[in-house]
Amino acid sequence: MDRTNWEHGTQPLNLLVLGVVLQGFTLPLVWEAIPHSDSSNTSTRERLVARLLKRLPARRWKVLVADREFLGQHWFEFLRRRRIKRCIRVKGGARVDGDRLDEVYAGLPAGQMVAMAEKEAIYGCRMQLVMARSPEGDLMCLATDLHVLEAVSTYKLRWSIECTFSSMKSRGFNLEQTGIAQKERLERLFGLVTLAWTWSLRLGVDGARQRPIRVKSHGRKEASLVTAGWERLAHALRWGTSKRIPFTELFSSPFPTPDAV
Repeated sequence: MDRTNWEHGTQPLNLLVLGVVLQGFTLPLVWEAIPHSDSSNTSTRERLVARLLKRLPARRWKVLVADREFLGQHWFEFLRRRRIKRCIRVKGGARVDGDRLDEVYAGLPAGQMVAMAEKEAIYGCRMQLVMARSPEGDLMCLATDLHVLEAVSTYKLRWSIECTFSSMKSRGFNLEQTGIAQKERLERLFGLVTLAWTWSLRLGVDGARQRPIRVKSHGRKEASLVTAGWERLAHALRWGTSKRIPFTELFSSPFPTPDAV
């Protein structure tokens, strides 16, 4: 779960999105426009989760991953009641037994991870607390229901939604150039962009299975799966190649399992 926001003139545009990690991205499943530039409130988050639960029961959720914006006792308790496991980054200034986490673990070396021996109360809920120091020196504090060894690697998957937002906006579909501000219309536009984006990702995955994307000398791929798929789709639609129909059929076919790519 995360937000993407931008401005059109003086009008803030703000979308709360919940999706599933897929192929290094997060595929948006449900979203809601927020009529202000600030963070989402607990009721909005709960409403979004409840919408997805109607289609995807909690037993099929691995975990909900979220950043430091998504905190609070009512929110944590809501997820627990719905039987959704949590892996949420908390602020370094959060207190456990009266002590700030960033002060207690100020001496944690870069690249190291440590966990409290027992579950502790954080935002009114007893959860496992895991602290890790990045190679750059940033302290990451996680409140989670996962096993300690799973927590950090799972939280790193949160970056996938940033990749999605980037490819939907300035590095792809230029979503932030829209002047649409009315809530229902913005949500509908985001849905259309999501369909086009998903089609591009599906084509990118299919193309990578046939011909892997080249890795450049600096170690990064020359294009993302979404960009590669978008280029294939644009070429087929523009020039009317024989691949137009297969590409259309591919849009309605499921993604392969990750280990099949």
